[in-house]
Amino acid sequence: MRITRLETFGNAFVCFVRATAEGGVTGWGQLSTYHADLTAEVFHRQVAPHALGTDALDFEDTLRRIYEREHKFPGSYLRRAMAGLDTALWDLRGKVEGKPVVSLLGGSPGRLRAYASSMKRDITPEDEAARLCRLRDEKGFTAFKWRVGAECGRDVDEWPGRTEAVIPVVAKALGEGVDKLVDGNSGFSPARAIAVGRMLEDHGIGHFEEPCPYWEVDQTAEVRAALSIDVAGGEQDCEFSSWRLMIEHGAVDILQPDVMYMGGIHRTLEVCRMGAAAGLPITPHAANLSLVTMCTMHLLKAIPNAGKYLELSIEGPDYYPWQEGLFRGAPYDVSDGCVTVPDAPGWGVEINPDWLARASHRVSEGRG
Repeated sequence: MRITRLETFGNAFVCFVRATAEGGVTGWGQLSTYHADLTAEVFHRQVAPHALGTDALDFEDTLRRIYEREHKFPGSYLRRAMAGLDTALWDLRGKVEGKPVVSLLGGSPGRLRAYASSMKRDITPEDEAARLCRLRDEKGFTAFKWRVGAECGRDVDEWPGRTEAVIPVVAKALGEGVDKLVDGNSGFSPARAIAVGRMLEDHGIGHFEEPCPYWEVDQTAEVRAALSIDVAGGEQDCEFSSWRLMIEHGAVDILQPDVMYMGGIHRTLEVCRMGAAAGLPITPHAANLSLVTMCTMHLLKAIPNAGKYLELSIEGPDYYPWQEGLFRGAPYDVSDGCVTVPDAPGWGVEINPDWLARASHRVSEGRG
């Protein structure tokens, strides 16, 4: 069954891919978010020409060959574009076989624990605590993540004293019996990260994400060696060499690949295998409510070294206006702190036709 047509529907923030194979069967995937219009150009120029006419059901080697053909262009944009092909073809295969992707991966659909993930730094500690507590009480979340420092902040806080304030205020408000996580987003030097980490330890917080610039692996390893809590990282990394370095240098306790940044499910599974060999769990990065979160849900219900929970963004239109109206229904409904991986074929979601009608549309076609 050969790929005959590849289409993109998108805007500057998010772009879906529809793959069509012989006989007219289709599957839906997504390019990585952010500058998705640029990624769509990469997709049609550097991914689609190599994919058209290849096997729509057995495509792992096709992904490798795309990288070989485009070896002069390693890095993020090519991987973000490849994710659109990979995720669309997993959906297509699921529809051909009448199975959800999670079953194709060896797992089962069903409930999955999530942690409520805050993306905001321009929020006071008191307001952050209040909204997380509301989610605890209304949705039953038993795990929460909030932000410390400033993104790539060079030890300069979002505003003076915010880190020292937000850690105890939110931790105390959430109380006992919940898992508490914080994210530094590459904000600290090792010395500052270790000092912040000591504070996290004192307040019962067990997960310190990306404390140092993520590209400085040995800085993160230094922080990990100094602390008793889990240090996590990897969300930005898309090349296997980076993951090998991270693992070999003992930089993290938890690996956090992003399905879309990595280039899709096949390549993310390779990171999962690396983690399993090193005895490390996988808690992927899934920071918005586009298709990335659904893909991650299917993945986590299938891999043997899945972490304790799914990252589930709590941000709405004020933070992510572009994610409104992407899907029909409510695929990310939360009950008792859990989401549900659907049992419908493929990803089990339907992209909103009204959204597609407003999107920029482009087609690449090839031989049948």
